[in-house]
Amino acid sequence: MSDEFNLQESLLALSDISLYHIPSEIDIPSLRSSSIDESLSSAIETIVNDPESIVHSQPSTFDVFQSILKYSDTPNVNGPILTKLLDVICSSLTNHSNAVMSIIGGQGFSSEDMDAPMIHKQPLEIWSFLFQWFVIAAEKGAGRSSDSSSSITITTTTGKGKKKTANNKNNSNSSTSFIWIDHLPFVLSTIHKTLRIPSSRLWRTSSEKESVISCFVKPAYQLAENEQYLKNSEIKLGIYKTICLAVKFHGHAFGAQTSIIQNLTYFEHFSEPMAELLSILEKEFDFNQLAEEVLRDVAGKSFAHNDVKGPRSFSKFLVKLAELSPRVVSKQMPLLLAHLDSDAHPMRMAVVEIIGLLIRDLSLSDEGDEEQKNKQIKRYFELLMERFLDLNSWVRCKVLTTLSKLCDLPVKFAKQRHQITELTIRTLEDKTSSARRYAIQLLCKLLETHPFGALHGGTLNLAEWQERYEKIAEELAKVDAIELEKAKRDVGLIGGEAEEGEADDAEDEDEDDEDNEEEGTPRPKKERKPRQSQLDITGIQSEQSTLDPELIHKLRLTKKYYSDALRFINQLENAVPTLCQLLVSTTKTEVLEAMRFFRIAFEYDLQSSEIGIKTMLHLIWTKDVNAPSTNEEGGTSSEGKGVRANLIECYRSLYFDVVPDLAPKQQVNRIAKNMIERTYGATLAELTSLEELMRTMMVDGGVHNDVVNKLWQVYSTEQEIPKAQRQGAIIILGMLALAKREVVTERVEALLKIGLGPLGMHDLVLARYTCIALQRLGGSAKKVKGSLSDKTMRLPMDNPIFVKLQEIIEHSPKSAQWFSMAEQAVNTIYSLGEQPDSLCSEIIKDLTIRVFDKPSSSNTSSPPVADVEQSDQPQSTEDGLEAEEDDATKREEINGQEEQEEKRDQIGSFKLAQLVFVVGHVSIKHIVYLELVEREFKRRKDETAKQKAAAKAAEKDANDLDAVAGNAEDDIGELISGIRERELLFGEKSLLAVYGPMIAGICASPKRYRNPSLRQAATLSLTKLMCVSAQFCESHLLLLFKILETSKDPVVRSNIVIALGDIAVCWGSMIDDNSERLYQGLSDPDLVVKKNTLMVLTHLILNGMIKVKGQLGEMAKCLEDPDTRISDLAKLFFTELSTKDNALYNNLQDVISHLSVGDHKVDEETFERTMRFIFTFIEKDKQAESIVEKLCQRFRLANEERQWRDISFCLSLLPFKSERSMKKLIEGLPFYQDKLHEETVFRRFTEILAKARANKAANKPETELKEFEAILTEHQAKGLEDQALEADVLRKTKAAKRRAAKRPQGGKGKKQTPEIDYNDEEEEEEAAPPQRSTRGKPAKKAPPKAAPTRRGGRRKVVESEDEDEDEDQSFDEF
Repeated sequence: MSDEFNLQESLLALSDISLYHIPSEIDIPSLRSSSIDESLSSAIETIVNDPESIVHSQPSTFDVFQSILKYSDTPNVNGPILTKLLDVICSSLTNHSNAVMSIIGGQGFSSEDMDAPMIHKQPLEIWSFLFQWFVIAAEKGAGRSSDSSSSITITTTTGKGKKKTANNKNNSNSSTSFIWIDHLPFVLSTIHKTLRIPSSRLWRTSSEKESVISCFVKPAYQLAENEQYLKNSEIKLGIYKTICLAVKFHGHAFGAQTSIIQNLTYFEHFSEPMAELLSILEKEFDFNQLAEEVLRDVAGKSFAHNDVKGPRSFSKFLVKLAELSPRVVSKQMPLLLAHLDSDAHPMRMAVVEIIGLLIRDLSLSDEGDEEQKNKQIKRYFELLMERFLDLNSWVRCKVLTTLSKLCDLPVKFAKQRHQITELTIRTLEDKTSSARRYAIQLLCKLLETHPFGALHGGTLNLAEWQERYEKIAEELAKVDAIELEKAKRDVGLIGGEAEEGEADDAEDEDEDDEDNEEEGTPRPKKERKPRQSQLDITGIQSEQSTLDPELIHKLRLTKKYYSDALRFINQLENAVPTLCQLLVSTTKTEVLEAMRFFRIAFEYDLQSSEIGIKTMLHLIWTKDVNAPSTNEEGGTSSEGKGVRANLIECYRSLYFDVVPDLAPKQQVNRIAKNMIERTYGATLAELTSLEELMRTMMVDGGVHNDVVNKLWQVYSTEQEIPKAQRQGAIIILGMLALAKREVVTERVEALLKIGLGPLGMHDLVLARYTCIALQRLGGSAKKVKGSLSDKTMRLPMDNPIFVKLQEIIEHSPKSAQWFSMAEQAVNTIYSLGEQPDSLCSEIIKDLTIRVFDKPSSSNTSSPPVADVEQSDQPQSTEDGLEAEEDDATKREEINGQEEQEEKRDQIGSFKLAQLVFVVGHVSIKHIVYLELVEREFKRRKDETAKQKAAAKAAEKDANDLDAVAGNAEDDIGELISGIRERELLFGEKSLLAVYGPMIAGICASPKRYRNPSLRQAATLSLTKLMCVSAQFCESHLLLLFKILETSKDPVVRSNIVIALGDIAVCWGSMIDDNSERLYQGLSDPDLVVKKNTLMVLTHLILNGMIKVKGQLGEMAKCLEDPDTRISDLAKLFFTELSTKDNALYNNLQDVISHLSVGDHKVDEETFERTMRFIFTFIEKDKQAESIVEKLCQRFRLANEERQWRDISFCLSLLPFKSERSMKKLIEGLPFYQDKLHEETVFRRFTEILAKARANKAANKPETELKEFEAILTEHQAKGLEDQALEADVLRKTKAAKRRAAKRPQGGKGKKQTPEIDYNDEEEEEEAAPPQRSTRGKPAKKAPPKAAPTRRGGRRKVVESEDEDEDEDQSFDEF
């Protein structure tokens, strides 16, 4: 048997088991399981009696085992048979292995007994062969019948990641099936025992040894290929140990290296297990050579940019190995760094992460030279910083996450921290959302882990740190001055000791020399340098004792510490504007991260955090579902919340939540104070957003009653408190009352006493917000469209509220705040009063009496002013004859009279402005009131109709009644509209009709009524009156446009622009006919007017209230406006316009013409940036095809090279995804073929060609594109030739001109002399060009033609034009 069995040949034969030859093969398929079991039992008994019988007994014993293994997949070979076979194989291997170990480990074993273990060589080879065969058979499913396949535990995944285990259904089959996974721990332990033997003692040649070792290693690799086995830690560690033993003791290193590389290439799940294997080999078996060799192989591999599987597998392997064995990876790092230039970004990401792990290991390690470690860390950080500029966004993200992990280390990396912060802030403007998000996370981590909390806590208030820095700098300056003084005194002492015997004059000279050396020091210091005899020795000693070197060193370190902190704080402060922009990002995760940053920054007392907190407030209008957000690396506190919910939680935690360690009263005071402070310096937009936040919190029950009571206490206190504090209290109370009306209904008396009482009279802002709070009494239920119900509460007109409102409107002191207060007061009257028109009529009448009362005083007051103005000049001539004292007294009297009259005039103008303003606002509110009256009439009619319908039984009668009710509603609507159109401003009994012509007259007389407040109020009132009646609007619309064009007051222009938007809603056709005048506001020098014009036009165009008639080019100019608010609004407009059906496409040609040609054109760079943005919305293929055709036709009418470049640029922006687009471009070749010689035009067409090739289908030929390219090149060359020819002709004409200019000087100088006298040099230069076109004509004829024309410039111009025509003809002839 020993002569017949060859392990290597047998292993090769196993490659095809069906062809494997067994000498005494048993016909297993034809036998029953019992017969097979008997044959196996007899063979096992033979082996048990004599372990060596497998070698020297008849072949039938060995062949029984081989036959069963060959047909192990047949149903006859069941589980018990395979279990017996496995037991005998493993037992025999263990037996022979123990025997070999006992021989070698025996005391009598010597070099002479080297061949003693050889008796076990052949049995070990046979059993090893059978062992490998068994593993192969078991892995193929031996012993599993179709019924028993379910006996293996099956793990399935159900919803939400929960695992469900299904066990064997048929218990009867469990006894006959073979569960291979249950035997694996026993199999692996057998391998471990076998691999303990010294293989070199038994197998002297390497080929023999490799064959035997492969019988155990190959099964290990085969088992590892099953991912399910690796999830079992016992099996996984057994496989690892098998390979490690083979590598360490049996020379399997090279084979393992090859297998690992292959496994990493073909099996993605091998990445981390192979790294764990190499780590165990290095740590437990002290064998790191294999890991180093594998790393060298990996470092030498190259990956294509489109290879996905390979780089991903190797990158996971490298990262896992760096986590487990950083020292091994560190040695090979110079080679691995080559992958930073790899085309595959997963490899670059892996190297970045490895660098982070190595920095972590170096910083936490206590071993090695500190200086060397610092150098390595510095080098690694430099590599990370370089990767901030990686082209792939995932690599940049990996850099950011790696640095975030490094921030959690106890080591702060102070030297690199500033650079990290700077680069992270730069990444906030990255083009990819993920990079920006991770950059914000890293900034948060840098802020949370900053190293400047050792001395003064963790706050980062810029002012505090600046103060500390200045203080320490002053101390150090004093110390430096003392040290300098001390050094100079030391110099003086040395000089004195050396010259004790010399005279005092010499010492004085020395002192003078010292004074001369310090030229920058003040002169008085000369007195501080006395002679040696006058020095205070004790004073010097005390100063020396105070200047402790350690203290000075500490001061210098503290100054450096403060300067680093200030630098870090300033970096964060500079990042705030960018972070504020990210708060309004369209990506939810960015917004949440930016909110988290400002929340953390607020906790660290960063000054600019307040800006972000205020900007964040506008996110309250975000409409989002509270869906769970993706779990990001680094974690976010906002997981599971939407933007709106996260904002409310953020504000609550910062301002309105209970703080520990405070008494309840202090808690209430703190929350109320924070609420009031939110209103300080807030804009209208911020107050509107704050109102929504407060309303939401009140609805959710987030505001306690004690806080509301505290706010009322602040508002109604009689103590002297800041005005802003009292104003803030009523602002917040008005906001809370939106959600709960009871907040103000119970405190109406306080509102009247404080806000509309003496305090309100002197603080009109307080009165204004008190009026807003009073409006909440009527309720804040939103009107449902089409609903006739009105849930608002109305009060009788004798209520004290209206008395107070009338008083504060009529008797308030003169103030610019009066207008906003009066506006809200009128709003309150109309929202609460049952008959608001009666009260407002009284107010208007009272104000009218105030303005026009006492006609005698007003008549007598105005002429003196005019007399003074008219008599200024004559009086000055008379004063020249009088004494100087009389002159002075008279001038003082006149100046005093003028000042008094000016004050009276201002007071009169202000009263008139008050009247005009109230009239205008009452008119616009009365329209709203009429709509409410109309709705009330309809509601009553509707109720009456329903009652009558219920009384009628017949369905026909009910239907007839509905028709009658509908007609009644129409009649009511017509009646109300008639009152609005004809009665309010033109009725005989209408009060407002009296003031319409007066207001129009004020607006039409700017020279007579010059007061700015009056003109602003009059213009605003005029626009409101124009919204009341179409007839009034039509008659005064041209006046309004005239004021818009001529007014120098930006407030007036801005108000008119906004009002035109309202007028367009009321009377659309009027504005549509004059819309071009509205576009003029886009070129207004005032930014506010420009912004308001853009907003109004955006609203009108997007809502279809006016039609775009070619003026869209002015809107496009705003895309490149320097003011970001205007450019952002313009971008928003075009983005929304692109969603309308073909609106942008239809006007694209007009936009191009407007920006490229004519008086409105912009420079080329601006044109390109604008069109690049607009063309992003051209996505439909049909639109692109049509645009190609139209743009090609534009070439035909384009005469300037600038237009050629603009058109070609627009063509290059199109995608050219379809063949038809390219076909249209080729068909348009005749229109632009003569323009291709222009370099930029040709380059644009080359870009189009490249784009078309990239979009071309792979299966279609490039014949057409190649022909088009050849045509382009041909026409370009032809154009260049023509251009060169033209240049040559011009050069020759210049030469001819020079020759013609020289000839007359020689031959006909006398004739030319007077001509030179009559013309200067400039005229000679103008007359010279016509001589260029005299080519082909005799040179002698040129001077006589030019001679008579030198006296008249007009003739000269005509002649030059003729000669230009000749020049063109000469080009053609040439």
